Amino acid sequence: MDTNTQVSGSIVVGIDGSPYADQALEWAVDQAVAERRPLTIVHANLLDATWWMDQAGIDHRRVIEAIKENAADILAAAATRARELGPDLEIHEELRLQDPREALLAASEHAAMIVIGSRGRGPVRSLVLGSVSAAVAKHAHCPVVVLRPRDTEIEREGVLVGVDGTEHSRNLLEFAYRQASVRRMQLTVMYCFWDARGALEGPTLVAEDDQEHDDIRLLLSECISGMAEKFPDVVVRPQLARGLVDECLVAAAGRVDLLVVGSKPRNRIVGLLRGSTATSVLEHAQGVIAVVPETTEDH
Repeated sequence: MDTNTQVSGSIVVGIDGSPYADQALEWAVDQAVAERRPLTIVHANLLDATWWMDQAGIDHRRVIEAIKENAADILAAAATRARELGPDLEIHEELRLQDPREALLAASEHAAMIVIGSRGRGPVRSLVLGSVSAAVAKHAHCPVVVLRPRDTEIEREGVLVGVDGTEHSRNLLEFAYRQASVRRMQLTVMYCFWDARGALEGPTLVAEDDQEHDDIRLLLSECISGMAEKFPDVVVRPQLARGLVDECLVAAAGRVDLLVVGSKPRNRIVGLLRGSTATSVLEHAQGVIAVVPETTEDH
């Protein structure tokens, strides 16, 4: 039987008992504390495929009960750890007997954020393990943060967001500004463009004293105008990069604390382009990546 105690507007973290999920839990607790939001811990397990065991002489009902007990233990251990990390945090637990993707997508309808761990790419098993974070990030109703493997020895440079200079960047920008504010980090706003030099050299940063692309710098300045009034505490660094968008963002991901990318609905051509960028970044980037849908509601 499902237990559903999610509170609207909470930070939701998906767990499965793995070290990767433990890292996601720690990040989610930190986020919930920083934003002063409740934390909802979700563990989901699909039981529908156990009926065949009866034909093999195995009582599938006992298997189901064992899976339920193990799920309850995983959830309880995660809740205990969360209370250790955030003693004053409002914590809720949710056990779902369904596909983890379905459970987290359903949770995203009322959550402020979904947080998931990822094992990164590797042998064939990564195709299944990575499918949860990829599917949830692609279809969720709220921002999804995916923790990818990263080098822990590198000194990081705060939050980085990739923008396209259009009105569609507003939700993305506001999310990035808010994260920089609550985490007291510098924000880098990156605009990527393609030219012949980028084709030859690959993704590279444009020097701040470069005067060749003042028109693009003006576009970037207009894109972030108005945000300073809403988030006066955030130190912002505009940055130009030449090369393909996904390659530029992947190259930058390893040196920041949080990389923010946008995702559009897949039923529009421009959405397909953005969706492929977010997917590519999730596949190849290191570190913590937030995928923000085009339309984000405040909860």
